[in-house]
Order: sequence, then C-alpha cells, then structure tokens
Amino acid sequence: MMQKKEIKPYLVKRLKQENAFWSYNVDAIKDVPDDILIELVMLHLDLDDIDKLFKLYPYGVVKNYWIKNVVAQGEMFYVLNKFFAWYYFGMKKPGAYVKSMATRELNKKLKYYESIAPTDL
Repeated sequence: MMQKKEIKPYLVKRLKQENAFWSYNVDAIKDVPDDILIELVMLHLDLDDIDKLFKLYPYGVVKNYWIKNVVAQGEMFYVLNKFFAWYYFGMKKPGAYVKSMATRELNKKLKYYESIAPTDL
C-alpha cells in the first residue's frame, strides 16, 4: 500500500505519462497546486488513481475542487460528471445535481465579472 506522502508525486508522474501537461515544459513541473491536481486526475486518469485522491485529501476538498474545476466546465464533461456524482459523491439524481452545480458555478462567475466590470460604458 502506498504511503500518503508518496501519493502526490505518483499522481504527478502519472499525469506526465498521460500528457496532461501538454502545454507546459514537463521537466519544469515540480509541484502542482491541489486544485489543479484534483482536476487533472479526474479528467485524465483512471478510477484507481482517482481513489488515491481521497487518501490524499479530505472528501470535501475533492468534492469542492471537482465542482469548481470540472463540473464548472459544463456540457463537455457532463456524462463523466454524472458518473462522478453517482459513484464518488452518492447523488441519487446525478444529472440534476451536475446541472445545478454547473449553473451555480456559472452564476458565481457572472456575478464576479459583473462586479468588476466598468459601469460607465
């Protein structure tokens, strides 16, 4: 069994193998922020690797970053997110949950951009 301190380097290595960092100089990548790691693992790696996220981070952290970074991408990952909602997060109506979370995240972004937009245009 893998120790907790070995999980993050292992997942970064796996992501490099899967070319998840295709737009970066892979040799320059030393550390990956938690939110980006969770997003990329959920989008590029298999269930065994995703399971490791729950050993590395608390359930709520994984769920929060999944919603903010993956669900928020909308329709492109709708089927995958429905599966995650059901399999990892126990949602009884995963489709409705994913749509409501995607809408919530979009509304947050719209509210933010409205708050910083110039008002004198």
